[in-house]
Amino acid sequence: MTMNASKMMTSMACRLSFSEADQQVLQQHADWGMKIAPEMADVFYAYLGQDPEMSQILQASEGRVHRLRETFIQWFHEMFTGMDNWGDAYAERRWRIGLAHVRVGIFPEHVVPAMAIVVQNVGQKLQAEGQSDALQVALSKICMIDLAFIEQAYIEVSTAAVLQETGWTAGLFKRLIATGAGAM
Repeated sequence: MTMNASKMMTSMACRLSFSEADQQVLQQHADWGMKIAPEMADVFYAYLGQDPEMSQILQASEGRVHRLRETFIQWFHEMFTGMDNWGDAYAERRWRIGLAHVRVGIFPEHVVPAMAIVVQNVGQKLQAEGQSDALQVALSKICMIDLAFIEQAYIEVSTAAVLQETGWTAGLFKRLIATGAGAM
């Protein structure tokens, strides 16, 4: 099972109705996104730092939080610029970000609420600054697309590991999961 990031981007954009109008709104507000990115990074890492597991991961190496904060700022700004109009380069970068989360052990149970905190804080900032509802809608959509990439990385890595260790086929594994889910 090999993930096709471009196909996933197209699929998620369709499922969330992430339109050209959404993209234009985000690009028109790219400077605003860059302006608030450091504040959102602070919100994100302050939230994660309150969790004992995440705090341990974040503090695992000297300078890690500073590097992650800079990466967050870049990631946040890229949601507004789309890098390549939310095309292949954007999709591949989001896929690599998802894989990085898997490698360091930052699970969806940590990422999802942290992303919700960012979305909530961005919404408050939008409202306080009188920004358009269209910007909030567009930003919410792209945040969910990015979050889907992180979650999909866990699924793909876990599936690949099980298939490699067991020698099962992808079809058998999917049937076992469906059967297991039906029994819960």
